[in-house]
Amino acid sequence: NTFRMKVSCECYIQYDTVSELEGLDFDSLPKPLLHIGQGSNLLFTSDFPGTVLHSNIDTLKYVDMGLDDIPVIVGSGVSFDSFVEQVCGHGLWGAENLSGIPGEVGAAAVQNIGAYGVEVKDIISGVVCYDLQERKKVKFGVRDCRYAYRHSLFKEQGTKGRYIVTSVLFRLSRVPSPKLDYKGLREALEGVDNPSPSQVREAVLKIRASKLPDVNEFGSAGSFFMNPVVSKEVFDRISPDGSAPHYLLEDGNIKVPAAYLIDRCGLKGEMCGGAQVYQKQPLVIVNASGKASPQDVLALEQKVINAVQERFGVTLHPEVEHI
Repeated sequence: NTFRMKVSCECYIQYDTVSELEGLDFDSLPKPLLHIGQGSNLLFTSDFPGTVLHSNIDTLKYVDMGLDDIPVIVGSGVSFDSFVEQVCGHGLWGAENLSGIPGEVGAAAVQNIGAYGVEVKDIISGVVCYDLQERKKVKFGVRDCRYAYRHSLFKEQGTKGRYIVTSVLFRLSRVPSPKLDYKGLREALEGVDNPSPSQVREAVLKIRASKLPDVNEFGSAGSFFMNPVVSKEVFDRISPDGSAPHYLLEDGNIKVPAAYLIDRCGLKGEMCGGAQVYQKQPLVIVNASGKASPQDVLALEQKVINAVQERFGVTLHPEVEHI
């Protein structure tokens, strides 16, 4: 796990093919079952008493029929950023804004990862899974996945843990379609006429490197909190002059960067034991000492939540899944 929590599980299984997954004797495995990708969006709060499963399905297949849209079938165990790097190198549009996000393709489809105005649902056509309940392969169209902000069918009560993603069908495009809504991204590409997907990718990677910790340097799970969505009344209380960064949603509510609220509370650099609110980006909690315990992270998480609630009357919720 990228947080570098020193935890263990009762049983760990990595499989290379769908057939190998289907052939497992699930009834005999220690329970509960937990499927993970690269462990980049998880906080293990203690040792895990059951079985951890991991996909090593590394297939990647282009379905090029000479049209503008190019379907790409990708195995769930492929590094998501490696996939993005490859399609950008082929001049295909759609995934470039998602460059640099850690994790694997299967987990990306579960989490509906997003960055710089793009969510992975925007380029997903379908998801193929193994149904642990029915013990068979099932397919979901993108609408069936019920995607929303950092949410999907695969995270809902009643279905969470039931489906193991084995492959994802993406739909990318040859047609130039850079999404440069974010000011920082536009500024990074200033003077570049008609940027390529790879040029947009490089700009995104530079921005991320300037704000986010390298997991090889500091253990972390990336963005720890979700950006809260508030009413206009609450936003006016947060920022009476309207100067706070915000994004107006179609339903009239307003999304406010959690990093802004945490920063306003003066929590950059705040520590609990070996865990720290990252000084360059307060949305991130890092294992600053390399020896932080899960309890250190939990204590710091609660401290941030309490401070933001007390000052702004807004409750932050973790994006990172607690196991």
